[in-house]
Formats: sequence, structure tokens, C-alpha cells
Amino acid sequence: MSVEELEPLWKNFIRILKSEVKPALGCTEPVSLALAAATAAFYLNKKVEMVEAWVSPNLMKNGMGVTIPGTGMVGLPVAAALGVTGGNASAGLEVLKEVTSDDIIDAKKMLEHGKVHVNLAENSEEAIYARAIVSSADDWVSVTISGEHTRIVEINCQGEIIYFLNEEAPDGNDVPDVILSQSSLREIVYFAENCPFSDISFILEAARLNDALSREGLSGKWGMHIGATLQKQYAVGFMAKNVLSEMIIRTTAASDARMGGAMLPAMSNYGSGNQGITATMPVVVMSDVLNSDEEQLARALILSHLAAIYIHSKYPRLSALCAANTAAMGAAAGIAWLIDGRYETIAMAVSSMVGDVSGVICDGASDSCAMKVSTAVSSAWKAVMLALDNTTVSASDGIVTDDVEQTILNLCALASRSMKQTDIQIIDIMSKKQIY
Repeated sequence: MSVEELEPLWKNFIRILKSEVKPALGCTEPVSLALAAATAAFYLNKKVEMVEAWVSPNLMKNGMGVTIPGTGMVGLPVAAALGVTGGNASAGLEVLKEVTSDDIIDAKKMLEHGKVHVNLAENSEEAIYARAIVSSADDWVSVTISGEHTRIVEINCQGEIIYFLNEEAPDGNDVPDVILSQSSLREIVYFAENCPFSDISFILEAARLNDALSREGLSGKWGMHIGATLQKQYAVGFMAKNVLSEMIIRTTAASDARMGGAMLPAMSNYGSGNQGITATMPVVVMSDVLNSDEEQLARALILSHLAAIYIHSKYPRLSALCAANTAAMGAAAGIAWLIDGRYETIAMAVSSMVGDVSGVICDGASDSCAMKVSTAVSSAWKAVMLALDNTTVSASDGIVTDDVEQTILNLCALASRSMKQTDIQIIDIMSKKQIY
């Protein structure tokens, strides 16, 4: 394929990256509900007295156990209340970035007085679905988000629909998932290597944001403080300070801070802050070790983030498969490229990861997500080291084949079809633990 033929594809790659790699404050599932509530409150334009909300089972799963930024409190009702009292309806995934201590106090009062109710929308066809109705006396506004975390599909004021997303059927060749389905890992590597630096330098913001979140996590104040706990082991000799331990500690610390409620944004990937952290921080650490320049880091991050999106686009945004692992497959590609640069090494590393962590489940967003992030980073490093030694999981083993593209499809087929029942079982177990 010539450069002239590739250029339209490159423009689409950049468009997809800018759409799917963006700042997010807090876990994106409760944030989605907070955005629905904030938007409804904006249109009500008076003090909200009551919030009634409905969320899909998957959004419930990822909102039950996660700390809402700045509050020290857990759960979807907190997100809905805070969206009403202090949310910025125009800020997307950063809807809670301007919340004040007074807003938090007001949200707590609403919760204490039973003014916020979150229900399960059991018949939702979308994994990502949040509907919030806010009311004051006889006035009410309803806002519905569906399909993506910030995709508002309807605003209803007093029974009058003032906004309805009536998208014309897009050209099939212009849909991101279709574009990626017609691409390949090899084309993504070629793009990352050859696209003009000026067109991709924006990805360096991912390194800045997620590294700041990592440094905050190392304070030991957030979540399960896994990164900070592991870092302490340097002093007592239980852990050696090397590339792998630094990757695990710095990446996990960012997840600690994010899941623990730090008021710092993560640069997300495909709708998830943890995925963005996992696609970013191992590559940043490797870049630091190799003393890479900004352009090399940017190209490695572009490869990591786009490869992560490419793989995840082949299975649902929310599923029973822990997406930190597919994000780490992107990181493995970026790390391998920085060290070795050969496509064959990158492909072997991704295939080995599929053979290693394809069974890690997603049982909701919580502080323990940082544990899964640390596992994913460790797997990425092992896979890269094996690939550098010209070794990968054999095509005779499990779902791995001798073609990385088919191996990716096999993994995503499990997540899309076979693991649906797993997801139902996980949600059933979790729903019995907590009722809103």
C-alpha cells in the first residue's frame, strides 16, 4: 500500500485517537450518570429537589464500588447527587471538575434526606445507559445517555422533547469500528512510525496527565495504595528497583489515585481512565529508561493507544473481559517498538499476552482495579521479553494462532459472545451485595 493510499487512513486514525483518548475525571461509568444529572439540572434551571435515575446492568456494575472524585464516598447515587449540585453540564467526562466543598455538602444532604434514587434499567439494550430525571415541585427534566459515556440521545422537559439525537445513518466506511475492522496491527505500526510528528504530538498530553496522576498515587493516600505500598519494598529489599517494578508501581499508582477519588483527570482510552493509564504509563517508564526523545515517546504512545483501541473495538465497551489487559497489549506494542522496532516482535508480544491474561474478568470498577492493572503490566513486560528472545505462545496453545490478527479476533469473540453469560452472572452476584 502506497503512502498516498494510506493518508486517508491516517486521517481517520488521528480522528479516532482524538475522539477516544481524552481527559476524564473519575471512573467514567458514574461520571456518565453525573453528566446526565448535571445536564437535566441545567435545563430545569432551579433548585433540584429530587433525582430519580436508571442505569444499565453494566453501568451499575462499574458504579457500585468506585469512589467519586473529591468526596471519599462510593456509588452511583453520590455521582447523581454531585452532578446536580456541582456538575458542569458542558464538561463531558470532566463534569465534576469544578465541584466545591459546598457542592459536596449539598449532595450529602440530598442523599441523607432520601432525595436520590438509582434503579436498574433491566431492559436496556445498551451496555452504557443512564437516564436521570430531576424535579422541583411539579417541574421536571429527563436526560438520557446511551451507547457512549457522553452521548446524550434525549432531553425531555415536562413531556416535551427538546432534543433528540436523530443521527442519519452514517456512511459505513466512516464509522470508527468499521475503519478499524478494515485496518490491521501492521498498518497501525506503520502509521505510528511514519505519520508526521506534528500530527501526533497531541498524544504527549496523555503522558503528562497520567504521570501526574501516578505521582499523586505514590503519596499513598488513595484507593488500595498498591503502588505506594510496593514502592516501600525497595527500602526493605523485598523488591528490586528495575524496569518491571517501576512499570508496575508507576502505572498502578495512577490507578490507585483515579479509583480512590483524586481530583486529577486521567487521559482515558476508549471510554476508560484505567485503560488510558495502562496504555500510557508502561510506555512512559520504558521511554525514561531509554532516554527517548519526545518524538519517540509520542510515536510509542500513538502505537500503544491506537492498538488498544483497535483491539477493544472488536468487543463491547463494557463486558466481562477486563479491558486493562487489552490496553496493556497496546502498551506491549509500544514498549516493544521502543526497544526493538520490529513488527514481528510487536506481534509476538501481543499474541503472548492473549495466551496469558485472556481470562481475567471485569467485576466492576473499584479500588481493586489497580490490582488488575498491575497484573496486566506484568504480563505485557513478560510478553515483550519473550518476543525479544524470538519466543511467543505457540499456535498449538489454546486460542492463540500463528496470525496475530486471528488471535485478536479469537479473544474478542470470547468477550463478545461466550462471556455474555459470565457478565450476567457477575452482575447477578454484585446486585445482591448492594441495592440502591
